[in-house]
Parts: sequence; structure tokens; C-alpha cells
Amino acid sequence: MAETIKTMKAIRQDDIVIAFMGPTGAGKSYLIDLLSGQRGRRAGDTLKSCTAQIQATRVRHPRYKDRIVLVDTPGFDDTTKSDMEILALISEWLQKTYQRDIKLCGLVYLHRITDNRMAGSPLKNLRMFGNLCGDVAMNRVILLSTMWPKIKPEVGIAREAELRNRFWAPLIERGSSIARLQDSNSAREAWNIIEALIKAQDDREAVLLQEELVDLEKNLNETQAGKTLYTSLQKLLDGQRESLKKLLEQVEDSRDPSLARELKKEYQRMERDFQKTFDEVKKLKIPLGKRILDFLFGKRARAPFGSQSTSGPM
Repeated sequence: MAETIKTMKAIRQDDIVIAFMGPTGAGKSYLIDLLSGQRGRRAGDTLKSCTAQIQATRVRHPRYKDRIVLVDTPGFDDTTKSDMEILALISEWLQKTYQRDIKLCGLVYLHRITDNRMAGSPLKNLRMFGNLCGDVAMNRVILLSTMWPKIKPEVGIAREAELRNRFWAPLIERGSSIARLQDSNSAREAWNIIEALIKAQDDREAVLLQEELVDLEKNLNETQAGKTLYTSLQKLLDGQRESLKKLLEQVEDSRDPSLARELKKEYQRMERDFQKTFDEVKKLKIPLGKRILDFLFGKRARAPFGSQSTSGPM
């Protein structure tokens, strides 16, 4: 039996709260449906995001009764919201729960093993996840690969090895564990994966973003996650600027009136995207004076992600 939690007040301090994060299409909603005995209720085969808000589901468990709360989050490549809006959603939820003395029992980060390379959206999601959690909470993280039935076993094993030895290495070094969802129809396998987090429910830590927002009273743009997003958006802005420049040259050089009109429409669409990215970068930018004061006198979080030496590419 499962119940959608409609208000924050419905989550109790003794609840076992587990959050699911990762790129759109990695299977977060599907896995929660599987755990709650509602396979396929929300998630389908489409890669379009089916989670535009934070969604918490209370699930009954033979041993833990109604204390299990599974939290579905949108990815930082959501099809309906910008990365800035997603970070604001997640930060608000984490802040409010922490203020009520509710800490996550654990986090499950999902990754499609069918992805043949770690670039773009998956890498951006992983970086955001690392800087949202921080070092202290890393031992409460499970790095879960999904979509195993859709790939040859030997290919999946090779990709998992690359993830473990390269991209996931900084998280594993800090205590994260790895797992596979090999049978995407098995609720028993899904429960076995998160059982380790449930058993260690008394060993909870605030994630870095909660500590920064509540304990250190930082603004969102001053957090590690906010700074990471700012850097990512700056790179996106540079790419959009270059694309606009090239497209404008095509418009000016075109001698075909019909083609010129289509190119102009595309230019206007890209210009709107550029302006949206520019506005978000502006919101996240920290004034120079504030950065200097924080460097000299600001309070420090216990362990931002990457505060220990690592050879990983994060």
C-alpha cells in the first residue's frame, strides 16, 4: 500500500526518508513505483520527465510499517523546468525538512547503463549531485545503474567499470556504494538495494546543501550547488553566444528568401533561450565584494564535496 504525501507536515521525524536523484529517464519514478507496488503508474517508456515537482510517497513495509518515505526529484535536465528552477525546488524541500529536524536516511543516484558515454546531461547531473550532498553525506549514497535488460551484459559490465574507476571514483572514495537494478520488474531486488540504507537509519547526516542554507544561512547562489550551476550555465551561455553568431552569419549570407525566413525564426528562438540563460546566470552571480567577505570571514561547511584530494574528473 502506498500513499502520496501532499504536505510537508505529513513527514515525521522518525520517518525513514530516502531521496532518488539522477538524470531524466534514468528510472527514478519507475523505481519508486516498483518499490510501492504500483509498477508503471507514473513512469512510462518515454524519456520525457514525469516528475516536475518533488513527490514524496509513503510506503508500508512489513518490518518498518508506514515509516518509509520515498522522495522523487526532477533531474537537472528536466523537460519542463530550467536547471535553476530545479535547484530552487530541491533546495526549498531540503531546507524545510531540515528545519523540522528531518534528515535523509539516504540517497539513491540513478544512471542509465545504456548511455554509451558520460557527457552532457549525465555528467552535469552527477556534478550537481556531488556538490549538493557534500563529503559528509556520501556514505549514505547508493550509485545505482539501471536499464540492464536493454544492453548486452559484457557491454554493461565494461561501462560500469568505467563509471566505478573514473566518474564515480570521487564518490566511492568518500563512502558511496554501487548497485545494479538488473531485473527491472523485481520489487524484491529493488527493496534489497535500499535495505542497506534503511538498516543504517540511525546514522543520518545532513546533506551539504541543508547545512549551507540553514546552519550557515547562505543564499542559494552562495552554496556549492549554486556555484556549480553558475559555472555550468556560463559554459552554456558561451556556447549559445557562438551558435547565435554563426546563425546570424547564415541569415545574412542567405540569398533564398524562404530559407532566410526559417533561419530568422530559428535565430529568434535561440535568442530567447540565450536571454533565459543570461537571466539565470545573473541571478546566480555573487558580487565581488560579497565573495571577498565570505572568503575572509565566512563560515565554512563541515565538508564540501571535493574537499579531500582525488584523482577523479569531477
